[in-house]
Amino acid sequence: MDSNSSRLSGKMDGNSEQMNESNSDSGENNSGTEQTSWSKYPLNAAKGFLMGAADVVPGVSGGTMALIVGIYDKLIHAITSVDAQFIKRLLSFKLKDALDRIDWPFLVMLFTGILGAIVFFTRIVPLQTLMFTQPELIYGLYFGLITGSVILLIYVLKQITWVSLAGLAIGTVIGYLVVNLVPTSTPETLPFVFMSGSIAITAMILPGISGSFLLLILGKYQFILSQIAALGGPETWSAITMLATFAVGMVVGLALFSRVLSWLLDHVYLFTITVLIGFLIGSLMVIWPFQEREFKEFSEEKTVVADQQQVEEWRSMSKEGPEYFEVLSQSGDEVTVKRVKRKLIHSEPYWPDQTEIEAGEITSTEKWTGFGAIFVGLFIIAVVGKLADTSTILRV
Repeated sequence: MDSNSSRLSGKMDGNSEQMNESNSDSGENNSGTEQTSWSKYPLNAAKGFLMGAADVVPGVSGGTMALIVGIYDKLIHAITSVDAQFIKRLLSFKLKDALDRIDWPFLVMLFTGILGAIVFFTRIVPLQTLMFTQPELIYGLYFGLITGSVILLIYVLKQITWVSLAGLAIGTVIGYLVVNLVPTSTPETLPFVFMSGSIAITAMILPGISGSFLLLILGKYQFILSQIAALGGPETWSAITMLATFAVGMVVGLALFSRVLSWLLDHVYLFTITVLIGFLIGSLMVIWPFQEREFKEFSEEKTVVADQQQVEEWRSMSKEGPEYFEVLSQSGDEVTVKRVKRKLIHSEPYWPDQTEIEAGEITSTEKWTGFGAIFVGLFIIAVVGKLADTSTILRV
């Protein structure tokens, strides 16, 4: 009896120590939300980097990568933890109590990676320019990544039921319809700008749909860019009003939509997650690397002061990229330029056979570059699936 009690006591003590170590590693705080350990900073920052890289590419959203790398559920719940109680404590200068309510280390790690990716792929490696100059390479890589991810997610799901099949079908149809919508002309009133911000921000947490593409559909992509450009000029106050309204719409949209998603994930997880996977499937057509792409140009003219070196750079800029400057006239240091932005509004996929090569629509090198990039994307996901703990990707 004493021997058994001793063994039982030792086992309980061991379990207690193990639980304490687990809580210490996760950073769990008894007064608030379980917080991610800072030891996971490199991994979560890398996942944020992938989300940021996806946000830079039109047609791909950060939500896509969040789902692929297995942090989607955690991201949604981290966002929804920023609630009224958090704001109340923050405004009362109870900073520690406020931070205890949210997994702020996880959000810091993630957004550090996102910011790093946006800077890297816009300043160091111009990914958006490469999408115009080498679309087969960039789109092929993303097509492979997303296709491989869909296969991996369905494999991890391991629940092929009527509910999951219905979710996949509904998500695929919705995703397909959204990415094929035609941009429309819409009003420039404050209520509509607010609504545009609320809708566009959903792409941050909705896989398969691009925020910039949603703005284009709503007819507000160029309008928002023009408001940013107007800052510092005679229409600064009007621009600030519009941008502030848009920003408030984004905050409200993120707060509301993330809570809807959180509720769905908590109550109808299987159906919700299969709808999200369906979004990825539905978006594949616009990511296919071989497309007849139609662009819309947005331009504005302005007179600026520039030196001759800058003028020569403008004159030599390629007109194949997402943005270029055209020098209209020059009088001393004053130069009148036209700034042109190109935005993809429609694409028609095709299969690159000998007919397209002979017609000059694509070269043999571009064809095999696209297929090679698809293979690389599939290979990367295969390696991830082999090395990663797939049980952590989905809550099944």
